Amino acid sequence: MRRLRKILLASIPVVLLLLLLTPFATNVSADGTAPKTPGVTNSELKKGPVFIIPVDQKIERGLQSFLERGFEEAANYGAVLILLEVDTPGGLVKSAEEIGTMVRESEIPTAAYIKGDAASAGSYIALNAGAIIMKPGSMIGSASLVDMNGQKVDDAKMISYWRSKMIGAAALNERDPDIAAGMVDSNLVVDKPELGVTKTQGEIIALSSEEALKAGYADQITDTPEEAIHWLGYTTDDIFRVEHTGAEKMSQFLTNPIIMTILLFIGITGVVIELIVPGFGAPGIIGTLAFVLYFFGNYVAGFAGAETWLLFIIGLVMLVLELFVPSFGILGLLGSVSLVAGVVRAAYSYKHALLSLGISFVAATIVVVIVAVIFKERGIWNRFILKESLTKDQGFVPVEEKLSLLGATGTSITPLRPSGTAMIGGERVDVVTEGSFISANAPVSIIKVEGGRIVVKEIKE
Repeated sequence: MRRLRKILLASIPVVLLLLLLTPFATNVSADGTAPKTPGVTNSELKKGPVFIIPVDQKIERGLQSFLERGFEEAANYGAVLILLEVDTPGGLVKSAEEIGTMVRESEIPTAAYIKGDAASAGSYIALNAGAIIMKPGSMIGSASLVDMNGQKVDDAKMISYWRSKMIGAAALNERDPDIAAGMVDSNLVVDKPELGVTKTQGEIIALSSEEALKAGYADQITDTPEEAIHWLGYTTDDIFRVEHTGAEKMSQFLTNPIIMTILLFIGITGVVIELIVPGFGAPGIIGTLAFVLYFFGNYVAGFAGAETWLLFIIGLVMLVLELFVPSFGILGLLGSVSLVAGVVRAAYSYKHALLSLGISFVAATIVVVIVAVIFKERGIWNRFILKESLTKDQGFVPVEEKLSLLGATGTSITPLRPSGTAMIGGERVDVVTEGSFISANAPVSIIKVEGGRIVVKEIKE
């Protein structure tokens, strides 16, 4: 007993020393170094290029094209890690699926750093990454399906399909599948108190950074992407941030639905005005430039291919030929179909392209009609209207109008059926009756003179 008491008394200073050193050690970890993977020292951090690729716009084909370029550059540089910096409201399911496949099948390790919102399809992309690190105040989830107008989609088949995709993505890193399903399907009830997630029917799950960490939908919370890289076990000495090129930034602006509609309106208006009221030059140039910008923006974004340019050029040529080559409207019809096909195929959504085209066409028609009325003297239709007159100044001598013969009498030389020749005042005159037959050598009188047309009738005795 006495020996045990000595041991306890001897251990008290050691315990007190450990208690004093613990806060100091904690402060060093919190303030002196960035958080890192447990068990990994600075000397054990993996070295090599780390690529940060922003996912900071609506998910569509343009973002997909940008990410493909980023992944290709990372591979060319021999990157050891790709960090997706996510802040997106979501977007097209099809593009999200293809991006998710690219992230999932990447030979380079991937991670998602959610600095803002990983909403809707953005959460699907994040779940396909090898790890998820979130910034304080960020969010992941709310992946219910909506249409182009932002209205909720109630199609059971589509919801079931998207729910299965989200569950599959969650399963990649053994995340709870019920939570992923609850991010999509409002009809599900999710009760996971041990994970801090409770959802009633009619709700959609959206997790804050702290909630996601507790639920296993985030692996760590850090303030910066550099801290996230360090925590993942990589050095931050060789970081490359993939930026949007000038063409890509311009493409984002040009593919805005409102801008696309305006470009189509300017293009249609300018080209049609130049065709029907030739001579200005400016409307045709401006209209053509508007169409070029429309196709350029969609081409850079990855929506349009070379065939859309070809369809547009063919359509424009056919419309011009219709004005000069008689084709009974066939060239004009084929040209219009080719032009519309090019415009629709160039857009990321057929439905949206047709809507924009319809609005642009109606607005352009109104403007074209107004311009045609104002400049009607210069319209191309004037080429098909005969406006020339035969005047004495141009060397044309009109037929002498023999008004002096009005009321004169004479004798028909030939039978008048109803035209023929009569002898009037000793002069042979070409005459015509009002429709009746007059035999030769019959007395006639002139009743009407209209230019070179002299009308006679028979004198009844």
